[in-house]
Amino acid sequence: MSRSAATKMSSLFLRQLRPLFFSTSITKTSGIPRPASVGSLRIPMLQLRNWSNLAEEEKHVQLPAASAAANPVSDGQDGKRVVSYWGIVPRKLTKEDGSAWRWNCFRPWETYKADLSIDIEKHHKPITLMDKFAFWTVQSLKYPTHLFFQKRHMCHAMLLETVAAVPGMVGGMLLHCKSLRRFEHSGGWIKALLEEAENERMHLMTFVEVAKPQWYERALVFAVQGVFFNAYFVAYLASPKLAHRIVGYLEEEAVRSYSDFLADLDKGNVENVAAPAIAIDYWRLPPDSTLRDVVMVIRADEAHHRDLNHFASDIQCQGHELREAPAPLEYH
Repeated sequence: MSRSAATKMSSLFLRQLRPLFFSTSITKTSGIPRPASVGSLRIPMLQLRNWSNLAEEEKHVQLPAASAAANPVSDGQDGKRVVSYWGIVPRKLTKEDGSAWRWNCFRPWETYKADLSIDIEKHHKPITLMDKFAFWTVQSLKYPTHLFFQKRHMCHAMLLETVAAVPGMVGGMLLHCKSLRRFEHSGGWIKALLEEAENERMHLMTFVEVAKPQWYERALVFAVQGVFFNAYFVAYLASPKLAHRIVGYLEEEAVRSYSDFLADLDKGNVENVAAPAIAIDYWRLPPDSTLRDVVMVIRADEAHHRDLNHFASDIQCQGHELREAPAPLEYH
């Protein structure tokens, strides 16, 4: 083929393709949206690429105003409604007394009463080299934190919870991927670890209602969480039993921190304000509960997380996989 013939063929091909890339007009044929002026040229893959955008455009054209108003979806705040094109209408939830349920971050069946009878003083004595490494890693991280926050327990608790909510999510995510790769069950451990992460996040949501963090505290949380997430991700890939042991010792320190918090509340060094509404609903606390009651249930939660992670590490240290031992679900 001569050079001039090749040039003519290229020009013809580009003229045929131009409407696909530069034309904005739309035609409909047999109910399937297609770009206009394509002629006899058919490129299904390019048409498929455009279908989602075309559907989005036609959605605004075909949806009548009356139909949009017929499916309001409440976002949990009075006066605000979301129009549901897909017809999704969340059911209206109420409390036991019939009043409206105001929380979207958790549901009534996810609430519970904390077990305050758990042993707060329990400690896993480090014996093996791995245990000692995990223990002293946590101890080395403890002192700078205490030096920075000192007696500002509320700010310390908020930083603690932003970090404590990471391991459960990372562990649950990696076990989820492992279950998919190996086509095997997880023994409930995926759900157990995600429950732990969600419980820790609710601790944070509670403290945020009581104290508003300053900009430098938010910046510190951003930096610490960024480093800790990646470090724990690598640690869990390398050795899940070491990762769980580290979290077990972290939770032991959390229990001690909340014990110090309670001591200062009892001494009057921290004002014992009324418990926020989110805490009363989440832990099913009495309506007249105070901050001290909230710290008590959170400390009990941390003690349960301590036991769960030490238990997970023990399973693997004995040569088993987590899926071989049933996970303690709902063990907050």
